[in-house]
Amino acid sequence: MRRRVATNLLWMLIERGLQVATGIGVVAMLARALGPEGFAHFQYAQAIVLIAASLALICGGEVVVPRLVVTPTAAGQHRLMMHALVLRIGGAALGYLLMCTFLLVTRPPPETWIAALLLGISILLREPAGVVVAWMQAHTNNRPGTIFSLVALIAKAGLVASLFLAGTHNVPLFAATFAVEPIVLASLLFIYYLSRTPGGRRVQLEPALCRQLVSAGTLFWIGFILMMGARRADQLILQPSVPLTEFSAYAASMQILDNFTIVATILAGGIAPMYIYSKNALSVARQNVAYTALGLGLIGLVGAVMIASSAEWIIHLLYGSEFSSASRLLQVAALASIPVFADVGLSLLAVYLRRPKWIAMKWGLVLSVTIVFDLIAVPRYGAMGAIAGYAVSNAMAVCFGLVLWWRTGRSVQMATA
Repeated sequence: MRRRVATNLLWMLIERGLQVATGIGVVAMLARALGPEGFAHFQYAQAIVLIAASLALICGGEVVVPRLVVTPTAAGQHRLMMHALVLRIGGAALGYLLMCTFLLVTRPPPETWIAALLLGISILLREPAGVVVAWMQAHTNNRPGTIFSLVALIAKAGLVASLFLAGTHNVPLFAATFAVEPIVLASLLFIYYLSRTPGGRRVQLEPALCRQLVSAGTLFWIGFILMMGARRADQLILQPSVPLTEFSAYAASMQILDNFTIVATILAGGIAPMYIYSKNALSVARQNVAYTALGLGLIGLVGAVMIASSAEWIIHLLYGSEFSSASRLLQVAALASIPVFADVGLSLLAVYLRRPKWIAMKWGLVLSVTIVFDLIAVPRYGAMGAIAGYAVSNAMAVCFGLVLWWRTGRSVQMATA
């Protein structure tokens, strides 16, 4: 069993690693093909889509997977899957509708709203199809999902490379290649699931079960929406306040850091199951959370210093000379990203204790601080003001995690006494 779990985890880590590496290559081709202004339109559209996509996670894996595990029959699992699918389709439709409403109200240039509508296809497909991924996780079999994800990723990367080599500079056309990925992935996932589910199995919709799933996942859902808002609100505030070239330089820097900070999530995903989640004693788990946060923080420090010291070379290698102004932004933002690593480690305590309320509270606080700080700093200092807001919000997240870690320590002491 341990070998099966380790193999399953390895497949997940391989997928994330290849996604990061391929993502860097795809973004580099995008930036070079579209130039600073075209890249700015694309990144702004993507920020809008990512926030809207969070609404589709109304019934996430943290709700579905445990219920699938304790449901012994295939019929019972299929019943649960279909209800989760219906809820996610409803959330995805709501997210896409709200995105369209935002575009109608703000009236961005055609390059932005057309790209957003195409990129938004992922809202309608990726998370609804994610119920199949949850089903695979419940059966400790992530290998098919990893393969399907990589096939879809290769299809997108191949199309982007083809347009890049053809000298294309059209923003909506590149956005269309991004829409191919969720279409391919959703098709493969549903075909795989249906091929292993007996045919003719119709499910009667049960409102009571839908309400139960929504109730169980509401805090996780709200927390994820707040997290995505906190991570992308800076771009929504910055874009109307600065020239497109400055916004493009900021977006290019943050794109690099997004791929850098995801390393913390990958490492935490490999560490937590064995060293934290498997511990019965809160005192031991809490101690291991501290070690994990400290270790991840040190990794973040080393990585950030390396990125900051070679920022000019990284920007020139990935984006070209047109994005040279991003070098200074990347240097400062890299150092501001260090707390993200520690925050990922500290967040494992809330997951261990199954306290989604803590996670929602943290991201609500971070989002509020980001919006207030950026509304004050961005009009005065532009992209540097947004980076300052990024640093303050990351520090706030770590402080929140440290307070909760300290409070659980007091609880352990009181329980022992």
